[in-house]
Amino acid sequence: MSTTINVSVTSPADWKYISEGGSSIVFSYAGPASPYFTGTALRLRKTSTASGQVDLPVLHDTPDEEEPDDPTIVFQRRVTQRLVPEEYLPRLVSANVTEPWLSELHEIHNEHRPQARRGKDGIAVKKAKAVLADDLVGGEGFVVEIKPKWGFLPSSVHLSPRSKLTKTTTCRFCMHAHLKSTDGKDVSLGYCPLDLFSGDKVRVMKAMHNLWDAWIGSSGQVNNLRVFVGGTMLKPTSLVRPQHFGDPTLSDLRDAFTAALLPALLQTPILQKLSNLQQTLDPLDIEGLTALWSEASETAIPPLGQGLAEPTLSDWDAFLDVYHTKHSTMDHDHPDVANLRYYCLAYLLSASFKDCSIMIRVKPGGETSVAVIDLDVKPIDRLHKWALLDAEIVQAYEGIAEPTKCVDRWAM
Repeated sequence: MSTTINVSVTSPADWKYISEGGSSIVFSYAGPASPYFTGTALRLRKTSTASGQVDLPVLHDTPDEEEPDDPTIVFQRRVTQRLVPEEYLPRLVSANVTEPWLSELHEIHNEHRPQARRGKDGIAVKKAKAVLADDLVGGEGFVVEIKPKWGFLPSSVHLSPRSKLTKTTTCRFCMHAHLKSTDGKDVSLGYCPLDLFSGDKVRVMKAMHNLWDAWIGSSGQVNNLRVFVGGTMLKPTSLVRPQHFGDPTLSDLRDAFTAALLPALLQTPILQKLSNLQQTLDPLDIEGLTALWSEASETAIPPLGQGLAEPTLSDWDAFLDVYHTKHSTMDHDHPDVANLRYYCLAYLLSASFKDCSIMIRVKPGGETSVAVIDLDVKPIDRLHKWALLDAEIVQAYEGIAEPTKCVDRWAM
C-alpha cells in the first residue's frame, strides 16, 4: 500500500507552476523547508472546461469507495518497473488534496499558464488524490526535457501496398510533422527521432541542432524540447545570458548546449531501451492490428478496440508474464486471432513509450543524470483514433516531391 501525504497542509502559494501537458499540470514546491515537500513536484490531473471529464483509464481491479491512487503511480509500480530499470524512473507517491485547496491553487497560478491552455482546460479540483514526485527540473545546473517520439521504422510485412514504400522510407514523426506544418502548426521540422536514437555522434548532434532550431524558431512553442533553470521553464529569448552556457551568440549557445548534452545522450542505455520497447511492442503496425481486428469480426466490423474492456492491473500482470516469456518466439508475421487482445495491449504499451519524455540534468561541473517521465497508460478507445490518424498522415505524405529518407538504426 502506498504512502499518502496530505499536500493541503501547505499553502497553495508555496507551489510554483512548471509546465503542463494534455492531461496533467505540474507544480514544484518553493515554500519553507520541509522533510516531505522540499525537492518535490506535484502532478495534478486536468479537466476539460467543456466536458468536465478527464480521459483516463481505470486501473484498479475492484471497486473501492475511496478514490484510487493516480494511474501514473499504479501503472509505474506494476507495469513500467518491469520494463524500465528503476534508476531511470522518478519516485512517485500518492498525495491527498482537497477541493478548496485545489481551487485556491488554480486562482493563484492560472495566470502563469499559457494563454491557449486557459480557455480549454484547468485543474480537476474535485480530485482527492494527486502525485508527489521528485522535482526533476529544480536544483543546480539546468535540465532539458526531450520528447523523442517514435524510434523505429515499421516492418513491411503488414503494410498495405499503398503505404509500404512511404512508411518504410520516412518515419512516423517526420510524416506527422509534415501534416502539422501544412495546417500551419509549429513543428520540429528537420528533427528525426531516428537520428537521436541512432547512437551515432554525428547523427545525435544533428538531432539536437534541429530540436534547438525548432525551439528557437517557434519561440519555445514546440514541445519536443524544453529547458529549465532553477525550476523555471525558459523561453529562447532568455538564453542569451553568459551564466547559462558561457556565450551570448545563438550559434555558439547551440553548440555549447549540444556539447553539454552529448555525453549523456551517447552513453545512456535508456534511448536504446525505449526504441526496443516501442518496436517489440508494436510488431504489427496499426495497419496489421486493424487487419487482425477485422479477421476476428464475424459480422459487421466495429471500430478498432470498440467493445474491449480496459485492462486491469491483473490484466497487465498477465500480459507482461506472456511478454517476458513468449513474445520473442511468437510468429508476428502470421499473428493468431486468438492473441488479438494481447496485441491490442501491446500496442497501447508501445504508445506509452512513443510519447514519453527524457529529462537530462546537467550539473555545473558537467555531471549528468537521465530520467524517463510521462509513461502513462493509454485508454483502449485511442486505438481507433490512432488508426484514423495513421491513414491521414500517410495520405498527406503520399506524392511529396522529395520525401525524407529516414535511416533506422537497425540498418546502420
